[in-house]
Amino acid sequence: MATKKQPATRWFDGSTPIDELPPTEQLAHALVSQYGDLAPSVDRVMEADLDDDQRGRALQAFSDSLDRPGDPNRDPRVAIANALK
Repeated sequence: MATKKQPATRWFDGSTPIDELPPTEQLAHALVSQYGDLAPSVDRVMEADLDDDQRGRALQAFSDSLDRPGDPNRDPRVAIANALK
């Protein structure tokens, strides 16, 4: 069975020291490092057509939802849409 290739981004691949990444990319890296299976969801937020503040809100809402069963922001599309409000 083929495995899906992980995204090749500086926040994911470790090519840039974590402390040199902007806060949003640090959070993305932390999420993917802790929950590797969430890489597609995190990548969806990181690649969305958002400004940096919106991306930060979407990623934080997605991150916070991981500890809240039933939180609609667990779907990255919802977190992105909510960040646009």
